Amino acid sequence: MSIPNGNSNFSANMAPPPNHGSLSMVIINENEGFAVANDARPSGPDAETIIDYSKKLQDELQALAEKIKLHEENIKTRRTEKDELDDSILEKQVSLGKYYSSTPASTRNDRASYIGGEEQILNHGESAAAILCQLKRHPSAISPLASNKDILGVVATLGRVQDVNLSRLLSEYVGVETMLAIVCKTGAAVKDLEDYGKDGTIDKNAGIHGFSAYMGRALTGRFLAFCLENLRPYVGGFVPEDPQRRLQILKPRLPNGECPPGFLDFAVNMIDVDATHLLCLTSSGYGLRETLFYHLFSRTQVYRTRAEMLSARPLISEGAISLDGGIIRSSGVNLLGNRQDVDVHFPSPSAARETPANYQELQEKVTDLKSRREKVLEDLQKERQLLDHVKLNFEQKKQEFVKFVACSSAYAAQQIRRDPLTPR
Repeated sequence: MSIPNGNSNFSANMAPPPNHGSLSMVIINENEGFAVANDARPSGPDAETIIDYSKKLQDELQALAEKIKLHEENIKTRRTEKDELDDSILEKQVSLGKYYSSTPASTRNDRASYIGGEEQILNHGESAAAILCQLKRHPSAISPLASNKDILGVVATLGRVQDVNLSRLLSEYVGVETMLAIVCKTGAAVKDLEDYGKDGTIDKNAGIHGFSAYMGRALTGRFLAFCLENLRPYVGGFVPEDPQRRLQILKPRLPNGECPPGFLDFAVNMIDVDATHLLCLTSSGYGLRETLFYHLFSRTQVYRTRAEMLSARPLISEGAISLDGGIIRSSGVNLLGNRQDVDVHFPSPSAARETPANYQELQEKVTDLKSRREKVLEDLQKERQLLDHVKLNFEQKKQEFVKFVACSSAYAAQQIRRDPLTPR
């Protein structure tokens, strides 16, 4: 059998070279490179041919291994660039997308319908939420509840939404009862809201019921009260350098790695926590966003249009909302019919849906980011093709090396049998 690369002068039938010993042991490892153990190097012209050719193959394999590593690092870099561009595009689209709603501002010209916060809550005069708002306005001497810092307030007062239309949709999604729920940081604060007699009946002279009687109002029916420290919180990272501590949730991705068309963000991240409660943390270190708002919205997705939301249905597991009124409660549960204007919603800065001054600038930035993303995708595809090509060459060269080692070993064994007394 002839040695590759034209070395036909060396074959298994050649006479043994002088002072021939056993051939070098060759270690093959794609990750760590290649080495020759020279504890028993052969000598003579034919032995030198074997060693030189072995070294040549090892050098070629090492060079290919370095190329593989380089292309893999390039691919990793391109992927990071692509993810960063995706996040930047989505961030800009959040700012733009809220102006794409199909509900015209002219159909919502009732000034009162835009009032957010306590004013809306007080319209529900017989509710626990309205009574609590009244209580917070009175001196703390009237009731210890007024000065209880662990009673944070009502859901509708703890966050703000930068678009009236989206605020209404989020409020409709969770419902009026939830928007009027009282939020407490601790279980002890929840207990302070209501006390019970020995027979299990509600003590009408204690807690929020006592203040309701003092105000001459009858607090009837049930009401919700959230205890932050007992809610199952979001466990994960936060958007870096975001003062609002938005949650770093993995965005939905199509098989090609892109976000579905029309996706804007997760609902839980489209609420701005009220500044007075932004640093309010439970004893375990969790804030309002990762407890209350994550409990209410979880991974609910927000889309520009109903059609885009429905197209992305396979990627929706925990609900979705579209700016033109579409609502998916959860996988397989759709809310149909006409949208309802909920009279209690998160406060928003203004009723008008005016186009921002930097609207055109944002559009241009999105176009530029998408163009850069396409270039990165092209580079990524090229790097993958180059990596596949180098890996193929590596495998072929490795097979050539293995065959060479086998051939050389057979030759060495044959020479040893012919001249067993040759020193090793």
